[in-house]
Order: sequence, then C-alpha cells, then structure tokens
Amino acid sequence: MPPTRSLVTGATGYVGGRLVPQLLDADHTVRVLVRDERKARSHAWSDDVEIAVGDATKDEDVRAAMQDVDVLYYLLHSIGTGGDFGATEKDMAQRFAAEAERAGVSRIVYLGGMIPEGEELSEHLNSRGEVGDVLLASGVPTTVLQAGVVIGSGSASFEMLRYLTERLPVMVTPTWVSTRIQPIAVRDVLRYLVGAADMPSDVSRRFDIGGPEVLTYLDLMQRFAAISGLPRRRVLKVPVLSPGLSSHWIGLITPVPASLARPLVESLRNTVVAGETDIKTYVPDPPEGLIAFDRSVELALTKVQDLDVPTSWSSAATAGAPAEGLPTDPDWAGGSLYKDERTREVHALPESLWQVVEGIGGRNGWYSWRLAWWVRGVLDRMVGGPGLRRGRRNPRHLAVGDAVDFWRVEETDGHSFLRLRAEMRLPGLAWLEMQVGSTEGGTTTFHHRALFHPKGLLGHLYWWSVWPFHGIVFGSMQRNIAEAAEALEQ
Repeated sequence: MPPTRSLVTGATGYVGGRLVPQLLDADHTVRVLVRDERKARSHAWSDDVEIAVGDATKDEDVRAAMQDVDVLYYLLHSIGTGGDFGATEKDMAQRFAAEAERAGVSRIVYLGGMIPEGEELSEHLNSRGEVGDVLLASGVPTTVLQAGVVIGSGSASFEMLRYLTERLPVMVTPTWVSTRIQPIAVRDVLRYLVGAADMPSDVSRRFDIGGPEVLTYLDLMQRFAAISGLPRRRVLKVPVLSPGLSSHWIGLITPVPASLARPLVESLRNTVVAGETDIKTYVPDPPEGLIAFDRSVELALTKVQDLDVPTSWSSAATAGAPAEGLPTDPDWAGGSLYKDERTREVHALPESLWQVVEGIGGRNGWYSWRLAWWVRGVLDRMVGGPGLRRGRRNPRHLAVGDAVDFWRVEETDGHSFLRLRAEMRLPGLAWLEMQVGSTEGGTTTFHHRALFHPKGLLGHLYWWSVWPFHGIVFGSMQRNIAEAAEALEQ
C-alpha cells in the first residue's frame, strides 16, 4: 500500500511545525504549503518534505498544492491579525474546501476550538466553528478536532499562563478565571491529528478532544505555581475587568501582545469541556492514558529549560507587522530609503563576533542605551505592538522567521549575516543588518546598517526626529557588541 500523501498548511506555525515530523514518523509523504520557503527551510524536517510555495488566498496556488494529495491538514487561522479575521478565515476555508473536492482529496483534518452549547460564543470560537462548518460541507470526508486550552512549550496559552503566574504573586482577576476548561497536552493533540488521517471514509464529523481533567483557569495558575516551586497565588476576582482591559493587562505583563491576548481571553469566558469522547473509537488512548495537566506543564517547562522549543506562538507574524521584504539595493525605485551605516574593526575572530551577534535581543539585550530600548518597547506595547517582552525562542541560535523582541529574522546565513525586519508599530518599514566580514591582521570587519522606508510625511518626520539619537543607540550598540566579542575571545 503506498504511503499517505499529506498536505500540511500552517506548517511553520506552532502546531503545524510539530505535526510535520510526526507525520513523517508515521510514514506519510508530506508536502507543505508556505509563503516563505526560507522560513520552512529553517526547520529540521525541511529536507524530508516537498515545499510548495504559495499564497493561501490565491486559488491557483491552492489548486497546485492540492494535486495528488490524500489528506489535507488545514491548520490556517487569522487570530490576532486584527480587523474582521472571521471573514478572512471563512474565505480561506471555502477556497481550500472547493479545491480539495476538485482534487479528489480523501480527507480533510482540521484543528479548531471547542464549541459549548447554549452559550454566546467569543468571536474567535465562533470563527473556529464557521470554518469547521465550511469544511464539513465540502463534500470531502472531514475530521474537525475541537480542543480547548493547549498546553505545550511555546504555545500562546502556555506562555500567557506561565508569565501571569510567575510575575504576579497577588492578582486582581476578572470572573473568567472561574470558567471550567479542559486543557490538553500538545502531544495528545498531535497524536489525534496523525490518527485522524486513517478514519473510515464514512466518518465526517466533529470530535471534542480534551485532557483527563476539568479545571478552572484559577486552578491552572495555582497548579502551575506549585509545579514551579512558587508560593500559592493570592487572587481577588472582580467583575469590572472586561476582555479588552484584561487583554491590555496581559499584553503588559506577558510576552503575548494584546492583539493576540484579546481573542484568547474572550474565549476563556466560554465553558470548554468535552461533550463527548467519541474520538477514542478511532484514535484509542495510549496504554498510559492521556497526559494530565501537571505532567504537561512539567514537559513544557523541561523543553523551555533545555532550550528545545521547536515551534512557538511567535512564529506567526504580529498583527499589523509589515510583510514586505527589503527593497533590492541599489536599483530599488520605490521611494526614499534612509540608511545609517557603520563599520568597525574588531579584535576578535569572526566566530566570536558572530556568537555575540546571533545572541542579540531577549535576555542579552541590545548592547546599547537600555533605557531607550525599554521605553521604545513599552510605547510599542501600548499601541498594540509586540514590544520587547516577546524575547527569543532560543537564546543562542536564530533561524529565518524567528521573533527577536519587536524584530523578526528576515535573512541569516548562520555564520556571518543577519537581517532583522521591524515589527514594532512604525510609520514605515525598517530593517537592521549586521554582517561579520573578513579577517586581516588579527581584526575582523563588523558592518552594521539600519534602513528605513518612510510612509507618508509622518514617516519622514519620524526618521529625522530619531536621527540625532542614532549615534548613541547604534554607535554604542556596535561598539558594545565589538567589546563583547573581544572579551569572549579573551
């Protein structure tokens, strides 16, 4: 029997990036549909899959990716992208449903959210439900897996829980902390996703999936504190904290920006407890049973401590962040492109200099005026940007697509060149480049370049208003990186 041919959408996202290796282990032939091939190439599984480059909003790209596919894993979503994300999600689902039916796909597998009966749904859960409806109506046998809070290293839900618990020994909380939820470990989610591919052709329906325990969000925080060795958290529940206020508070306290926190918080007001366990008929529980909440937290924390977090919520682009690549230089004709370029000779080997460059951001900081970076991060969070709290997925290594505070890795060769694209809120597009050059006479050339493409008059005014500070920020940044590399060399 030939191997199952699976198409994974959202393969560079949190769940998709972890599903691909699981499918390969199950002897699937895997194709991934991505917008940026470089981002896919940063994953360890990239050489073992077929990479189809395309846009999920274009019929021709979706049609080409769907050819000769047995199972479509639909893992696309627009949560946290702002605007009418529900309409965007429904439109994409209709496109994939039509092309899957046209291509003769034998099954669609979709991971959505648990839909409680008799409750007014949050916008996020309502959209998840509508996408499931569209796929089930496609004429293709469809498995809709409906999960609640997913616990795993790097998930937005886990990071929100982790930082709220770690940073706030005393909390004034909204009433949704008492809502009943059924968390599930990401490992069990992946097992259900892989197993769903082999369901009989006459099965086309929704399945609730959840872990072995029903808890409240307050229970989750108290249990997380106990597992982490923290004192029991003191909580005062008040009814006046709306989802909007809660999301902004979460945006200030945790790395999760308000744009993503809001739909997550709004969904927490809904009871998300499995109404049935029929999935066990087709994907039986393992002999040791489903992973309990405490164990899922222990596994997630171990991954974080071992710097072994393969995917993260921050893999997805920030709402409102620019997606345009750097204009080609010097033949670009798209308008003004301001530059700040600096070159310095460093008394260190290229390997030492690169080690410092690649470790920039996160806990290591930006090697310059700390107060200025902190203020810029706070201002960015206040207007809905990612700020500096997002940090890094790995403190030592970077790959294309990785988030680094309010930047994202747009290009790196892994040993001498790094380009970061700004995702903070700006009246224009900005990039920061660092290049480790040649070595001669015991010194290594270090080239540093900041670029800004203004949008409108406000963009030009912004550049010239911050230009006087470039010498302090970028000048000291280059100098301090050089000194750190020289100290490392010694």
